[in-house]
Amino acid sequence: MFTKQQIMDSLQTFSFAVGRPVLVHSSLRAVGEVEGRGEGLLDCLISFFTQRGGLLCIPTHTWDFDEMNMVTGRVCIGTLPYLAATDTRALRTLHPTHSMAIYGERDRAEAFAAEEVFAETPAPPNGCYGKLCAQDGNILLLGVGHNRNTYLHSVEEMLQVPNRLSREKRNIRMIYADGREELRQIYSHCAEGIGDVSARYPKYEAAFRYHECITDGMIGNAKAQMCRARAMYEVLVRIYQRSGGRELMYDDAPIPRALYELS
Repeated sequence: MFTKQQIMDSLQTFSFAVGRPVLVHSSLRAVGEVEGRGEGLLDCLISFFTQRGGLLCIPTHTWDFDEMNMVTGRVCIGTLPYLAATDTRALRTLHPTHSMAIYGERDRAEAFAAEEVFAETPAPPNGCYGKLCAQDGNILLLGVGHNRNTYLHSVEEMLQVPNRLSREKRNIRMIYADGREELRQIYSHCAEGIGDVSARYPKYEAAFRYHECITDGMIGNAKAQMCRARAMYEVLVRIYQRSGGRELMYDDAPIPRALYELS
């Protein structure tokens, strides 16, 4: 078993990220047994990343949204996000499908989440995912790979990459804390002819490492990557500008080095 102090010590590798927003995608199984179980790991992440005005963001995705009761939504998340979604210490955003639990100073968390209530796409550039880039934040991949890096969907929205959103909006049922219900309309992630485009996002990792976007560490038994949001955005800008709009996610072929190497 890993003690909380051991987890806190291992997080020191990523001390450079403290003071700015940090989004965590995680696999508790990969981390291994932690003192206090999932709640113990969550406590460590909150304590470490909310220092000096920082924000800790945990995705709490559901396909129906109930602000007060995760059980009634169609849950599509793991253990740590489930715990965060029901944690009263967090501010949960009002995005219909891609909500987040945000920890940190309340006024900063509210400002970070403010535009989510108006979201019409899964990861809008003016929403939380876009603000990771604007505020020079980071994404911690804890025991998972870039196929779980939802931020890359937001970058593709910023770059207006074709064939990433559904042609039509769909209705999502929202139940708010005050009991109100409404239907919100939102586009879905959809890449015709590709399927789950995020399954091929690991193709970008070589480019991210070439440009030193990633700092590696270990938390418990899990490999961890702290990824700089703005730097990843800049890498994808370079790749898509050089590709001339060519679709790069149709197959598993590596991203050509000529698309991201420094000239």
